[in-house]
Order: sequence, then structure tokens, then C-alpha cells
Amino acid sequence: MTETGSNGGCGTLYLVATPIGNLEDISQRALRILQEVDLVAAEDTRHSRKLFNHYGIGTPLTSYFQHNEAAKGQRIIEALRQGKSVALISDAGTPAISDPGCLLVQSCHEAGIPVSAIPGPSALIAALSIAGLSTERFAFEGFLPARTHARRQLLRSLQNEMRTLVFYEAPHRLAAALQDVRAELGEKRSVAVVRELTKVHEELFRGTAAEACAHFAGKVRGEIVLLIAPPKATAPEESVREALQRWREETDLPLSKIARKLAREYGLSGSEIYREGLALQDEEE
Repeated sequence: MTETGSNGGCGTLYLVATPIGNLEDISQRALRILQEVDLVAAEDTRHSRKLFNHYGIGTPLTSYFQHNEAAKGQRIIEALRQGKSVALISDAGTPAISDPGCLLVQSCHEAGIPVSAIPGPSALIAALSIAGLSTERFAFEGFLPARTHARRQLLRSLQNEMRTLVFYEAPHRLAAALQDVRAELGEKRSVAVVRELTKVHEELFRGTAAEACAHFAGKVRGEIVLLIAPPKATAPEESVREALQRWREETDLPLSKIARKLAREYGLSGSEIYREGLALQDEEE
């Protein structure tokens, strides 16, 4: 029994992740699905044909890209309604992640057509895994704005973001983007630039914004992932005891709530600050 059978009369839309560089990074399941479906919708059929020729895949290809999403999407929906199975692929990585696909997925859900993920390569996840920045919390912001004013405005709005920031960037805009990072977030902000992931000339740069500006001052080629570390926490000017005294004088909050607020600010446990507050109360009494 194949995985690509119809479901209640409808076919299934498969979002198939394809290599971001090295053609060996495709899964066996992805290859099987691409061979079994009735149709493959590709961001650029000429680009995808290289993958198909490499693995001997003969499934019909149709184009599905940013400027024909609406019109071509309706035709794909009709094919799915008729029971045909369709795979959606982008030029590289996972479809619908900064690539066409989201609109088609939404249309499938609205029409009651099943959607299935065939997971695999993703540039943002691969870059995060090797960059050496915090991965506990991160925010993917897609591509940075092309224009300087909009780019700086966005970076300014994110200057206090405590998650690692991940962006895609065009190689010809990388130097200008790094200059804006330096201007808006500070020359000492830690960054990582991952270039040409999984390809022959893969590069990982780690350093400050100022160092990155110097390193990438010349012509840059390839696919770029830019990662920006959160700002380094600065030590509060007040001691915990001084902060406790101030909060008690300026608010009517119970000690337990004051302790929770100060715990986040000082990076201490709430119980530790609560005990300090109790000791302060005992001294005053």
C-alpha cells in the first residue's frame, strides 16, 4: 500500500523538503513520495529538474512560484479534489518557509484536503545548529527589508529582543545589512553568518558586528543566513536588598509578587529573594 493514496475522494498535498545544497541530503521517504505522486509543483522547474535527473524521477512537473500562486493554486486544488496526489517543493529547503506554499496549504485546509509534511533540510535550523548561539529561544524573521530605512527600523525594534534572531539575506546586501546591525545594535553585538550551507564553499563566521563588517566588506556570493545574539544582560545598579526596600516603599504589592518580579530582573530564584524580603521585614520590626 502506498502512502500517496486518496483520502475520502481527495488526494493529499505533500510538502517535501529538498536539499539546500548537497543532493545527498534528501530522505528516502522524500524520494519515494516524489516518485509516487501524480504531480510535483516546483518553485522553478528548471532548478528542480537537476534533482529529478540526478535521482531518475520522472513525475510531471508544474511551476508554482510567487507570481502565479493564486491562479496555479486553484488548478492544483482541482487536481487534488479529483483524487490526484501532489507534492510541493521549493528550490531548496522546506516549502512555505520564506518560500511559496502557505497560500496553497491554507486553501487545502479550507477545502478539506489533507496536507502532509515530508520533513528534511531547512537552512534556518541547520544554521542555528552550528552557529554556537543560544538555541533555547529564537525568532525567525525571514528576509531583512531591502531598503536601508526599513531595515534599520526593523533592527531598532528588535534591539532588546532576548531571543536569537535569524534572518535570510541576499549576498549583495549582506555588507549593508551588517553595517546597519552595527549601527542599531552596537558594534559589540555577537553575530554569526552562515554562507553556502552544505555546499563546497560552506563558511561559518562568528564574531562581533564590527568584525563581521570587516570580514564581509568585499564581494560576497552564495546563500546567506544571518544570526544575531540577544543583548548581554547588564547587572542592575541596585542591590537586591535596595530593590526590595524601594518596591516596598513605592508599591502595595505583596512580597511574593515583588520577589517574582525581582527574580526575573536579577536572574535569581524567587524563593531566594522572598527569604531576603522576610529577613528585611524582621530587621525593620
